[in-house]
Amino acid sequence: MYSYKPKTVEKIVIRDFNFDFPDDTDPIWIPGQRVRSHMFNGLSLTMPYLEPFLVKTGRETAQHVDSEELLEDIRSFCGQESQHYKCHRRLNDVLRANGYPEFEASEAYMDRAWKNLSRASLEKRLAYSAGFETMTNGFTRWLIKKRKSLFQNADPHIASFWIVHMIEETEHKTVALDCYMAYSGRYLPRFLGVFHGSFHVVGHGLRAMMVALKKDGVLHKPSTWWELTREMASMIYNVGPFLLRALLPWHDARSEKDPAYMQMWVKGYEGMPAGQKIPLIDTQHPDMPVPFRGAATDEAFGARQAAE
Repeated sequence: MYSYKPKTVEKIVIRDFNFDFPDDTDPIWIPGQRVRSHMFNGLSLTMPYLEPFLVKTGRETAQHVDSEELLEDIRSFCGQESQHYKCHRRLNDVLRANGYPEFEASEAYMDRAWKNLSRASLEKRLAYSAGFETMTNGFTRWLIKKRKSLFQNADPHIASFWIVHMIEETEHKTVALDCYMAYSGRYLPRFLGVFHGSFHVVGHGLRAMMVALKKDGVLHKPSTWWELTREMASMIYNVGPFLLRALLPWHDARSEKDPAYMQMWVKGYEGMPAGQKIPLIDTQHPDMPVPFRGAATDEAFGARQAAE
């Protein structure tokens, strides 16, 4: 029997994802890191197909939910995901226009894949959604903890967008699993959903990455495959433990501690004037700190980061 428990955040905030991507944005947006840039570009291509699927599944689930708290979480979850995929669409349009028209075929393939998945049972779709959201919780920790090695000197528009996107994914990290538990709760489909949701999304992203690397004419180079091995190893090492913990029968996303950086970003955003654009993270700063500055924020952030 499902029983709602409090989230790890006070509120899931629907923000205006008003990130701009200059028309002349270089798709190799991390200097000297072609594979890493295209890996994230490929994942970005999936979002305008994955996230509407998540929203549709969440709204359908709401028809079977009695908990007012969970219904409110679902509304906020759908609001955040809708903001995300619209911003990814803007980014993807820039990537295609700046040298990668081949992405159009990749996106058509993704469109068909998620339309096919939409025909599955609600239980299977919820298990898939819960599995994917488990992975994004790991991605948040990875991108924040390793932000300096991943994004130092990178395009601040894209790097900031990815980090803030993952912050919001962790804000609503409990919702997809709560929806599954409220609707079904069966262990085996949820177990399989961890693999299905995670590997399906990453697989489509990596397929698009390979399209870009082929376009660049570097697939035959040993250095490309060394970079690819390094990036995949980093992803598996940092995200894999979250997937393994999600396989446990008693798994609850609330047990995953939110990073201090995320908490301080959320706190900083609360004090931001209405209508102001979300500030960019300074990727040239040696620490890439949260972009909301103030003595109290700095002190609290430093203390929390030191404790992690």
